[in-house]
Amino acid sequence: MGFCSGRCTLIFICTLQLVLALERQVFDFLGYQWAPILANFFHIIIVILGLFGTIQYRPRYIIVYTVWAALWVAWNVFIICFYLDVGGLSKDSDLLTFNISAHHSWWSEHGPGCVRREMPQAPGVRTTETHSYITVMGCHMDYQYIEVVHSGVQILVALLGFVYACYVVSAITEEEDSCLRK
Repeated sequence: MGFCSGRCTLIFICTLQLVLALERQVFDFLGYQWAPILANFFHIIIVILGLFGTIQYRPRYIIVYTVWAALWVAWNVFIICFYLDVGGLSKDSDLLTFNISAHHSWWSEHGPGCVRREMPQAPGVRTTETHSYITVMGCHMDYQYIEVVHSGVQILVALLGFVYACYVVSAITEEEDSCLRK
């Protein structure tokens, strides 16, 4: 009791990744961020595959998860660069919405402490446009830093998952090899 193998730890990491990915998916849906929605969807599927592979002792599934973890780190580095305007990327572009809408991060309007000042509608004017606010003021933290923190946490957990997945694959294949030699 009290001992947790690498396999147990990887199950915990995959479960944590699922919770974090679902949380991120909700906020990306609220902001109509289509590229992150698709990336999160694939991430959730691959993490479930990795979880299944870990529980069922299937090293091939865990290897797929390991490769995806490396790609997930790269995606989150891109997101960090995007929101910090690094390398010609701009957080004000419509890149994450595939240029099909003018939506941006949900956190840009609803961050901690943010107060939206809405423009009053002119009498007799009916619009279906929901983006009628003028400014967002009083935010305790700019939205791009919230997105960067989200991505940073995703990178940290993915790197832990990568390391433990490599260890579990090694342990499973070593166990299989020792059974074949007997």
